[in-house]
Amino acid sequence: MYDPYVDSQLNSNQADVASYWQAETPEQVNYPAIVQDISCDTVVVGAGYTGLNCGYELAANHQRDVVVIEALQPGWGCSGRNGGFVLRGTGRLGLAQLADKFGLDTARLFHQEYGEAIARVNQLIEVGNINCQPQPVGYYKLAHKPGIAKDLARQAEFLQQHFAYPVRYLDKSELQQTVVNHQQAYAALSFPDCYGLNPLALAQGYSRMAVEAGAKLYGRSPVLSFKRCQTGFEVVTPQAVIRSSNLVLATNAYTARGLYPALNNSCLPVLSSIIVTEPLNSQQLQQVNWQQHSIMMDTRTLKYYYRLLPDNRILFGGRGAITGKAAADPLYARRLLAALKLSFAGLEQLNYQYQWSGWVGVSFDDLPRIYSPEPNLFYAAGYCGSGLSFSAHAGKRLAQLVTGKVLPALPIYQSGLKEFPMTAFRRQGQQLYYQWGRFKDHFL
Repeated sequence: MYDPYVDSQLNSNQADVASYWQAETPEQVNYPAIVQDISCDTVVVGAGYTGLNCGYELAANHQRDVVVIEALQPGWGCSGRNGGFVLRGTGRLGLAQLADKFGLDTARLFHQEYGEAIARVNQLIEVGNINCQPQPVGYYKLAHKPGIAKDLARQAEFLQQHFAYPVRYLDKSELQQTVVNHQQAYAALSFPDCYGLNPLALAQGYSRMAVEAGAKLYGRSPVLSFKRCQTGFEVVTPQAVIRSSNLVLATNAYTARGLYPALNNSCLPVLSSIIVTEPLNSQQLQQVNWQQHSIMMDTRTLKYYYRLLPDNRILFGGRGAITGKAAADPLYARRLLAALKLSFAGLEQLNYQYQWSGWVGVSFDDLPRIYSPEPNLFYAAGYCGSGLSFSAHAGKRLAQLVTGKVLPALPIYQSGLKEFPMTAFRRQGQQLYYQWGRFKDHFL
């Protein structure tokens, strides 16, 4: 499996993801490679949510000549293989942590920005008539230990009081009776504006919208190198050179080591693994009492996240291997299945039918950045695995940066990603963190 920590390039000869989303998403379009030299105002590298939204915004609302290129096909990276969680936030810092770090007023600006991100996704789905199977709203943050239940109650009070955000606290009894019969959940927070969808279908919809707006979109066109020239940039692909005034790197965790080292060194690629089970039968559904097909995530340091899909399969995800070479080891799928069965009684005979992994871009300070580190070069990265909604908004903000607009006064727009200390040893640090996380989740 491609590994951005060690591979200097992302080429177009990658194995198929073989995900549930690929099997369930009809009419997938294959975009051809670019084969002739061209010039444009802006070239966007990466056709995930961020790059597609940047291309769409530049073409539709700024009338810019924009080219979007992707090493494989749009949505091949994390945008097409994530769990499909539309969440109000990004990074790994909650509003209380943001308030402690930056002050309550700035935290409220973050909350507003996160709300605009969800609103953008909702609007694009409606305007583009994107068939991405959005499920009824409902996201539950689950306390995985009894002692954390009080923490969730305090969080609910904080969010209601300072942000007028109508979260709701559920104790264990109410959770089991009205949401799900979960064996390892002792309380929950219910978030009213979050939901699940088909992430690959969403990426396909964004692709179509970008092209219809006037952006040129090419697949199987990996960037071999780029350099500055008199008119801006020369971006070299296997069969063509693209000359542009502006360059946008929308590659996030999939940034190859040799593409732009400053970005690669500031964004740790972390594997998140997912299994999807066979469909639950009526007896199993009755046993787990999973209502509303809601999305869920627990409070572990090494979190598990899961949802009941429209066809009554369970999607269950969590941290996987450390390296790309080990990503396909069935050990990690078996661990996820074992964790699923500990969570839900009556599923002892359940097996999984799909298993895959994808890279998540983790920043050093747990916050993403949308930034221009040097003239006419721009990037957005570091969503920490919570980027489905915000990455669409980040694409819009990138387009505004390219066109000279001033972004809101938020820290994520005022500085670049911080490079990891001792960057050559990031993986060793990750291994130590995983060991600590497992110990904390089990014993503390």
